[in-house]
Amino acid sequence: MGTRRAAPPPSPLPPDALICAAPLQRDTPCAGSRLSLDMGKWQEMTKEELEKQYAPSRWSHRMDKEAVIEAHVREVTEGTRRAQATVQTLLHVPYGGSDGEKLDIYLPTDPSGAFPLVLYIHGGYWQFLSKEESGFIAPPLVTQGIAVVAVGYDVAPKGQLDVMVAQVRCSVAFLVQQYSKISGVYLCGHSAGAHLAAMVLSTDWEEYGVTPDIKGAFLVSGVYDLEPITHISVNNLLHMSREVARRNSPILCVTAAKPARKACEVLITVAQHDSPEFHRQSQEYFQALRSAGWRVSLLDIADTDHFDVIEKLSQGGYILTQVILNMISRA
Repeated sequence: MGTRRAAPPPSPLPPDALICAAPLQRDTPCAGSRLSLDMGKWQEMTKEELEKQYAPSRWSHRMDKEAVIEAHVREVTEGTRRAQATVQTLLHVPYGGSDGEKLDIYLPTDPSGAFPLVLYIHGGYWQFLSKEESGFIAPPLVTQGIAVVAVGYDVAPKGQLDVMVAQVRCSVAFLVQQYSKISGVYLCGHSAGAHLAAMVLSTDWEEYGVTPDIKGAFLVSGVYDLEPITHISVNNLLHMSREVARRNSPILCVTAAKPARKACEVLITVAQHDSPEFHRQSQEYFQALRSAGWRVSLLDIADTDHFDVIEKLSQGGYILTQVILNMISRA
C-alpha cells in the first residue's frame, strides 16, 4: 500500500488510509515509511540498540533526552492546570477500590443533552505520570460539546500489566453504567496509554456486564507488541514474563471485526521523530487491524517527536485535534 503525503486535512481521513501529515513545503516521504525499511528484526539487535529504540527521549529533534522529558512533564502539568481553571470538572471520581482507580471528568460547555466522551489514558511506560497531568487535552474538546475523562490506574511497581489492563477496562464499564447521556465512547491513549487503549478494543464485554458504544480510538505513539520490552530496563519495575507480555500485546489480541466493531474507527498515529521501532509497531498493528476488517487509518505527523505529538492536543488548530473532532462529528 502506498504512502500519501498530505497537508493537515480539513476533512476526515478516509478509512484504511496510510497518510503522512507533512507541511506543504516539505517534499519528503514519511519518516516511518522510510525508516522501517532500514530496520532489522528487533530480535537481532544488541541490547544497547534495543534500549535506544525504546527510549523515546533519545530520538527528539528539539532537545536532549533529559530536557525533553522535563519539558513534557511541565507542558502537560501546566496544560492540565489551565484546563481545570477554565472547565467544569468532577475530580477524583472513584471507579474502583484502589487508590489509583479514580477519574477526572471534564464536562462539555453545555452538558444538558447527550454528549460524546473521550477517555484519555496517559503514558509513562506504565510506571510514570498520572491522571493529575492528563487534563491538558480537554479545552478544545469540551468547547465542542465533548466530555473528556482522564483515567487513573495503578502504575508499576504497585500495578502490573494484567492489573492495569483490567483497571482501564473497568473504567469504561463504570462510565457507561453511570452516565446515560454518553452518545459514544472514544478512547485516546499516548505511548503506554495507547497500548492500554488498544487492549480495551479486544475486551470481552460480557465479563463486565455492559456493551459500551465505542465509536473510535486514537492511539498515539503506542507499543502494541510487548515482547521487546521484556528485554530492556523498562521491564525492571514491570517484571513482565514473556507469557504476560504476549497476553497483553494488542497485536496478538486482534479479533475479526464484528458488526459493532466495524462501527469503531481506529486512528493510529506516530510522530516523525519516534524511533524506527515505534514506527514498525504502529505499521504492523495498523496492518493487523486492517487485515481483520477493522476501519483503521495510520497518520504519521511530520516535525513532531514522541512528546509534542500528544502535547499539541491542547491546541484547537493542531492536525490531530482537528482529525479527532472530524471523526467524532461524523459518527
